[in-house]
Amino acid sequence: MKYIKYITAILFYYLFGHSFFMAFLGLLVGGFISFKLSGGLIGQLSGFGNVAGITGIKTERQAIFFKTAFTLMGKIAKADGRVSEQEIAHVEQFMTQLNMSANHRKQAIGHFKTGSQANFDIQALIQEFNTATVSSPNLKQMLMIYLMRVAIADGQLHQAETSLMHSIAQQLGYSEQAFAQLMAMIQGQDQFAGGAYQRGSYGGQQGGSRYTSADAISAAYQALGVSKDNTDAEIKKAYRRLVREYHPDKLMGQGLPEAMIKEATERSQEIQTAYDLIKKTRGMK
Repeated sequence: MKYIKYITAILFYYLFGHSFFMAFLGLLVGGFISFKLSGGLIGQLSGFGNVAGITGIKTERQAIFFKTAFTLMGKIAKADGRVSEQEIAHVEQFMTQLNMSANHRKQAIGHFKTGSQANFDIQALIQEFNTATVSSPNLKQMLMIYLMRVAIADGQLHQAETSLMHSIAQQLGYSEQAFAQLMAMIQGQDQFAGGAYQRGSYGGQQGGSRYTSADAISAAYQALGVSKDNTDAEIKKAYRRLVREYHPDKLMGQGLPEAMIKEATERSQEIQTAYDLIKKTRGMK
C-alpha cells in the first residue's frame, strides 16, 4: 500500500498532460487512499473506536489532540463574551466532517462546553498537549489553524480572540514573530481557498487579469510567508518547506486524524496556487 501514492502520482502526471502540479496532487490523493486502506484495519484493532471512518482517535496523541482542539475551540468561541451561531455551526460542520459516532460527538460537545466556561484554565491542557506532541511540531501548527478558523467563523476577528490565540501560541512555544507570521500565512492561504484566484474570481475580475491584481499577488506572498523582496531561491525554499509541513504522510506519521489530513491537503492546494501565481508574475521556472 505504501506504493499507491507513487503510482497515482505517475498516473496523474501522464493523464493530465505531463503536469508536475497534477503529479503532486496525485501524490496527495495516493497518500490519502493508502491512509484509508491501512487505517480500516488499524481502527478495528485499536480499541478506542472509530471517529473518522478509519482509525479515528487510535492513539493517545490523537486523543489529546481531539480533546485539546475542541476544548480550545470552546475557549476561543467564548473569548468575545458570546458563542455565536456561526461559531457553533463551524464546530458542528467540523464534527460532521469527522463522521463522528454519537458517543464521540457527545465527547466533542462536552470538551467544547468545558472550554467555553469562563473559569476554565487552559494552561494544564496545553502542557499535556505539548508533552504529547513534543516530537510532532506540525500538530501545533494544525491546531492553530483550526482555532483560527473558529475565531473568524463569525466574519470578524475580535481583539479578545486575537489575545487568547496569542497566549495559546506562546504556551505552544511560538515567538512573537513566529505567531505573527503564522497568522498572516493562514489568512493569506485562506484567500486562495476553493481556487478562487485560479477561477479568476478575485475582485470580480475574470481570466488572466487575476495575475495582474496587486492584492492577489500580495496575498500570494503572504500565503508563503515571504515578500516581493525575497529572491526566487528564497521563495522556492519557503514553498518547499510548506509542502513538507503539510505532506499527508508526515502528518499521518505524527498522529493527525483524517479530517486534519483533509485540511492539510486543502492547505497544500492553496499554497500551490499562491506559488504558481508568484512564479507567473516573476517569470520563475
